[in-house]
Amino acid sequence: MILMDNILMVLSSLILIVFVLV
Repeated sequence: MILMDNILMVLSSLILIVFVLV
């Protein structure tokens, strides 16, 4: 449960970073 939540947090952060860079 916690691991999945952590993965979702990381994915969200990466997506946000990609949007900011692009």
